[in-house]
Amino acid sequence: MEGTLNFPNEAKAGTSPTPSRQDERARRLERLTLRKPRTEDGAGVNALIAKCEPLDENSVYCNLLQCSHFADTCVVAELDGELVGFVSGYVVPEKPEHFFVWQVAVAEEARGLSLAKRMILDILSRNSLTGVTELHTTITPDNAPSQKLFSSVARTLETGVRRKVMFCEEQHFDGDKPSEILWRIGPFDMQELLPELAEELDLDARTAA
Repeated sequence: MEGTLNFPNEAKAGTSPTPSRQDERARRLERLTLRKPRTEDGAGVNALIAKCEPLDENSVYCNLLQCSHFADTCVVAELDGELVGFVSGYVVPEKPEHFFVWQVAVAEEARGLSLAKRMILDILSRNSLTGVTELHTTITPDNAPSQKLFSSVARTLETGVRRKVMFCEEQHFDGDKPSEILWRIGPFDMQELLPELAEELDLDARTAA
């Protein structure tokens, strides 16, 4: 991993998956790697996003820029050497304490590993983002999976969420797209959270299974 987190394998108990499913999940986690993207990943990232509706597709050139100029604030996930996850983001210009998550993409074959959250936390744990105290993203009102994901991220970061309209359906999208609601997650101190963050993520994954 590129970040400083070392997530443990997930152990299940109670009404969670059967032992065989637990073992399979543990084996998949052992084969999972997170790293900063490279330019060679651009086309693969573009293809992954195209499969992850309702994400907006970008040009391959845009993804190449994300994988080069913005590599420090993006992450790719590989399972058995195949690209199965991608998170793009950036530090907000003139507000270095704010990190904005642009897109989160997870392939179908990598579901069930809390991968989206793992990728977001991996970026936040990097030394280049030590000054970040808030995570921002936008979510449409009908996107329940993203709302669930970022609510879970907020709980893991032991902080709250503030919401307001960032881009309005009528004013910014001419009525063709739902409003994008800005989620402001924070404040948080990653350096303070890091010692226990892996354990917190593992517990969250168990209870969500």
